[in-house]
Order: sequence, then C-alpha cells, then structure tokens
Amino acid sequence: QVTLVESGGDAVQSGGSLRLSCEFIGRYYSSYRMGWFRQTPGKEREGVAAVEFDGVTKYADSVKGRFTVSRDIAKNMSYLQMDNLIPEDTAVYYCAASLVPRDNSYLLSLDSYTHWGQGTQVTVSS
Repeated sequence: QVTLVESGGDAVQSGGSLRLSCEFIGRYYSSYRMGWFRQTPGKEREGVAAVEFDGVTKYADSVKGRFTVSRDIAKNMSYLQMDNLIPEDTAVYYCAASLVPRDNSYLLSLDSYTHWGQGTQVTVSS
C-alpha cells in the first residue's frame, strides 16, 4: 500500500518561489515514477512535471525553465521547486506515483499514475 503526503503549499506574490514536498509512505519507492499535477476549479487536472525511476524528467511547456522536479531516494521524498511564480500557477498541486511502465511521452498523463496525494494549495497573487 502506498500513501502520498504533500506539503509546502502557500500564498506568495508573483515572482516568488515555493518548494513542494511529497512524502512516499510504502515500499520500493526507488522503482516508482513520481509526478506532479495541478488543478483549478472547473478545469481538468494537468500534468506539471514528472521524474521516472531512472531519473528521466518531463515538464509541461508552461513551467519549463521555472519548475524543477527532483527526488531523494534515501528519504522517500519527491520535490517540486517552483521559481518565478505567476498568478496562472495558482492551483491545488497533487503528487502522484506509479509502478506501471509507460513510454516517457506519457509521463504527464493522468492515466500514467495509480496513487495520488490529497493536494496542497498554491496561491500566487499579482
């Protein structure tokens, strides 16, 4: 059984930075794909960034150059460093994980993940 717990969400001003954390509670963390998604009211959940078990990363075009995804295998943690935040980044951010093998082109797809956290709110004001 896997449980994901996000933290780090906050309210910041445009241009600011935040680091979201995701604690993976379970076994075989090093074998999992980890992803970060976000959702605003009335919109579909969208993939933001992901890191495969082998270290391959993928980013949505809207966050490339501003967000960085990473993982600490020893601590069972995944992180999303968000810099130069803009109001459009305001959303609930979710951590996700999966063992199911997928082509790297699908790393930001919702159906590439089987486990989800409860979400953490990020609010960026102008």
